[in-house]
Amino acid sequence: MTTVTYKCPSCGGGLTFDPATQTYKCEYCLSDYTQEQLEALETDKAAKEQAAQAGAQAEAQPTMQTAAQQTQEPQALLYTCPSCGAEIVTDETTAASFCFYCQNPVVLAGKLEGKYHPDFVLPFTLDKEKATKIFTDWIAQKKYVPKAFFAKEQIEKMTGVYFPYWLYSCQVDGSLDAEGLKLRTWVAGTMQYTETQKFGVTRQGNMKVEHVTRNALKKADKQLVEGVLPFDMKGLKPFSMGYLSGFVAEKRDMEEQDFAPGVEEEVKSYAASNLQSSIGEYSSVSVQKQETNIVSPEWRYALMPVWTLTYREKKSDKIYYFACNGQTGKICGKLPVDITKLGILFAEIFLPLAALLLAVGYWI
Repeated sequence: MTTVTYKCPSCGGGLTFDPATQTYKCEYCLSDYTQEQLEALETDKAAKEQAAQAGAQAEAQPTMQTAAQQTQEPQALLYTCPSCGAEIVTDETTAASFCFYCQNPVVLAGKLEGKYHPDFVLPFTLDKEKATKIFTDWIAQKKYVPKAFFAKEQIEKMTGVYFPYWLYSCQVDGSLDAEGLKLRTWVAGTMQYTETQKFGVTRQGNMKVEHVTRNALKKADKQLVEGVLPFDMKGLKPFSMGYLSGFVAEKRDMEEQDFAPGVEEEVKSYAASNLQSSIGEYSSVSVQKQETNIVSPEWRYALMPVWTLTYREKKSDKIYYFACNGQTGKICGKLPVDITKLGILFAEIFLPLAALLLAVGYWI
């Protein structure tokens, strides 16, 4: 499944984002461009077109487009799988042929609504060749997987998918009042003495929290999304449709309010734990008052890279999958089991053992 977002300035061919070099490559004239170079070329082109339009008669100009409008990114489109319901986001030039999840054909559902436009994207750094190598090395260690799962035509279906995540950031202001006890015990003659010292303890501080990550899918394929965590957020970039070139993306089906109570409680608990751990060494500590307040909470929507390979078993109609983090290479999977291979193993181990036991029992 290939998408084309940008045209090559040199020959007009389609540009595809290359994870290895983090540039856009032309498959025809072999030119490559960075994101910044393409934006500069588009801006310059738009400025020249605007200047040319300015010289024409006003009545011959129905609507003057600004440079910003000229460089507006392509519209995102939404493809919906009629079988499993997966919603795949890509650009308007994509010819989608199958669902990356269940392998069924997908159909065009319409343009993506503006509120689903991501804030950030974490570009792929592993290309398909590296992801395939990781898969083949991993599957070579599995003895009872059907050959159909790792057949050549199956591996060719490996798809680079940007999955949706919510990122939560905030500052936590905390304060703590406690009483700390220090006990000292000693023996003099036949007497044992215990000295108790009481200390008032006060702690205050603030903690910056960045990019608490939550999977924005509640569908069955969320296992693919959660199993490859974590990502290195240092690679986040402002979203551009160009990063989808050569890939597809899932549409989120969960909103920030679905996570807010749990995440806020988690952040507050973590901040309170840090305050308590800073108290120092006492025999015991009794917390008398503790407050944590969240300041400037912010939710941002991001797409993260995952290589996926799914397999539908014909007999059971179950879906099995392999997923590889497109940035770190971390893998997870749910594998089918070849009953025939297990049967052979059973025959090789159990039958000789059973025959041995029968023989021993006969002679005894």
